[in-house]
Amino acid sequence: MKTLVLFYSTYGHVWKLAEAIAEGAREVAGNEVVVKRVPETLSKEVLDKTGATGAQQAFAHLPVVTPDELKDYDAIIFGTPTRYGNLCGQMQSFMDSTGGLWATGALVGKVGGAFVSTATQHGGQEETIRNFHTELLHHGFIIVGLPYAWQGQMDHEEVTGGTPYGASTVAGGQGERQPSANELEGARFQGRHTADIAKKVSGK
Repeated sequence: MKTLVLFYSTYGHVWKLAEAIAEGAREVAGNEVVVKRVPETLSKEVLDKTGATGAQQAFAHLPVVTPDELKDYDAIIFGTPTRYGNLCGQMQSFMDSTGGLWATGALVGKVGGAFVSTATQHGGQEETIRNFHTELLHHGFIIVGLPYAWQGQMDHEEVTGGTPYGASTVAGGQGERQPSANELEGARFQGRHTADIAKKVSGK
């Protein structure tokens, strides 16, 4: 069985969730897990001005995905920063390039889900994931979220991400806050849970 964790990250927050998702998915026996990035659409000049260039060096070694690769996986878990309650432009541009897969039904029956990062606690985490789910449904994915079996999203003692729709983190207005231990554990749970479901669906 093969699982792809596919993400875009500006300052590294979504990447850290992606690595935790992958850790959880690897706990499922017989599951080969791959972490990849979607193509960048911003120029180096813009990335330099926003301070993203240095942050992105931490995960620059990860390969960039091509749309045709998606059909090779049993499960795909997508990660994106939030932009006004929706996918970031880079992830949306990649999803827009998957029309050929949609036309042939190449992704129908695959297991998938989403995870996100926002600047603030109420910055559109659930809305972004639900918007992503809409796109996955058009492709015929079986959607898996982050159920309340993971008790960490019941925590009210600290500011924390984590929604029944998928894992999330709060980055802060300047990207100063890193994913917490609780948020990373939620991501691991989602990765493991999604891979478990995919294994059952695929019969592998």
